[in-house]
Amino acid sequence: MTVTTRLVTLDDIPALVDLINANREFLAPWEPTRDADYYTVEGVTTEVRAALERDAEGRTLPHVILDDDRIVGRITLNEILRGPCQWCSLGYWVAATETGRGVASAAVRGMIRVAFEELGLHRIQAGTLLHNGGSQRVLERNGFTRFGVAPEYLRIAGRWQDHALYQLLNPQPM
Repeated sequence: MTVTTRLVTLDDIPALVDLINANREFLAPWEPTRDADYYTVEGVTTEVRAALERDAEGRTLPHVILDDDRIVGRITLNEILRGPCQWCSLGYWVAATETGRGVASAAVRGMIRVAFEELGLHRIQAGTLLHNGGSQRVLERNGFTRFGVAPEYLRIAGRWQDHALYQLLNPQPM
C-alpha cells in the first residue's frame, strides 16, 4: 500500500462519481444530506470546478487520496485563512473498503506536511461527530489534540449535530 494525495483534477470526475456512488450509504451518516444531483457527473463536475476555483484563490486545497494510483477518497484543507490566523480546517473521507487500513492516517499525515511546510500555516483544525471514534483515532495518531465540543456544529445526516474539535499546531512556528 502506497498512500499519496494530489490536487483533484477534472480528469478524476468519472472515478469520483463511481466512488461516491459506491459509498453513498457508507458515507451518509457522516455527511450533509445530499440531493440526487450530487451523485451525477454534472454534480461532481460542479463541485470539483468550485473547489478548483477556491484553490486558485488560495482559500482551499482539494486533494484526492490515492492508494497505488487508485482514487480511494478525498482530503481537503478548507477555509484557509491568512493574516494573523494562518490556519485551515481539514476534512476527509475514504471508501468503506479502505477503512481500518491506515489510508486515512497516511493521507492526513501528508496533508499536515503540505499545510505546515508548503503553505506555512500555523494551525490545522478538524471536527468529528462525537461518535466517530475512527476519525478521532486518525487525528490523534497524527498528533491532533481535542480542545472542545461545538454544540450543533454542522448539519449532518439531516440534523444539527455536536462535534468534537481537534487542532494541531505547527511545531516549527513561522
